[in-house]
Amino acid sequence: MAEIKLHPSWKPFLSEELKTERMKKLRAFLAFRHEQGKKIFPKVSEYFAAFNATPFEKVRVVILGQDPYHGQGQAHGLCFSVQDGVPFPPSLLNIFKELKTDLGFEIPQSGNLKKWAEQGVLLLNSVLTVEEGKAASHQGKGWEPFTDKVIEVLNQEKEGLVFVLWGAYAQKKGAFLDRQKHLVIECAHPSPLSAYRGFFGSKPFSQINHYLESRGHKPIYWQL
Repeated sequence: MAEIKLHPSWKPFLSEELKTERMKKLRAFLAFRHEQGKKIFPKVSEYFAAFNATPFEKVRVVILGQDPYHGQGQAHGLCFSVQDGVPFPPSLLNIFKELKTDLGFEIPQSGNLKKWAEQGVLLLNSVLTVEEGKAASHQGKGWEPFTDKVIEVLNQEKEGLVFVLWGAYAQKKGAFLDRQKHLVIECAHPSPLSAYRGFFGSKPFSQINHYLESRGHKPIYWQL
């Protein structure tokens, strides 16, 4: 399996975690599944795409997803995002609908959220890999403690971040966040099963920008 590259800004905070026994076991598991001919998404070079698109010092907002899309050509390492030209999965379409309601922006042509990531929005999945056609197939294999560490480091080392926790899974993962130091936005998940239970109308994008501006920071330009 090819070497996974991680942006140097994250290494002081994550290098010890990457050396743990559980991460060694995770790498061995992924290598084994590749050897068996299983299709794993995203591709190896994109496992850490979220960290490479948003260096540590640039993180201002964290949107927490669950695991990557499991359809061919969809996942590319940023939660909720799909590559250019790929039809929008239902959750992403609902995110764009809320963006239009909240800020009046038109629904974009592409579902690639890299422009958000480049402005300091860490698009972090809890689990960074999945097998084709098998949702949640890599849960419990070792990614969760690693991404817990990422959230813990951001919570401790930074101040004035916005953590966006959509749905019960993300809210449980972010339960320990220091709400005195950071803004935590919690509501229903944007999936069609739950979007009408509080995601629609939650106005997360304007909330994020209001908070950033109140602290003297530049807002995120959400139009893609």
